[in-house]
Amino acid sequence: MSLNMTTRQVGDVTVIDASGRITLGEGSSAFRDMVRDLASQGHKKLLLNLGDVSYIDSSGIGEMVSGFTTVTNHGGMLKLLGLNKRVKDLLQITKLYTVFEVFDDEAEGVRSFQ
Repeated sequence: MSLNMTTRQVGDVTVIDASGRITLGEGSSAFRDMVRDLASQGHKKLLLNLGDVSYIDSSGIGEMVSGFTTVTNHGGMLKLLGLNKRVKDLLQITKLYTVFEVFDDEAEGVRSFQ
């Protein structure tokens, strides 16, 4: 299963709904391209919904960190939403829980940008 991503606006927050797998190759490059495009278009508040992402490999983790850096360098913020247990464990193992703000509730995640 490849990665599918759609965007929607909730106020001034851009929510990226991802489903599938963020892995080496097509998945991670599609993720990278979308985040870079949004940042370059001036979207500064990105909430990445990973609720339907079944798997992220080390390449996917690298692209998430790269995306975080890209958005931050454009003066914005990238936050995560709806992590499943596997992805939560991965963020804890890699200590990335200290880098990303993570939310279980979309409304709470959107409010956090205010």
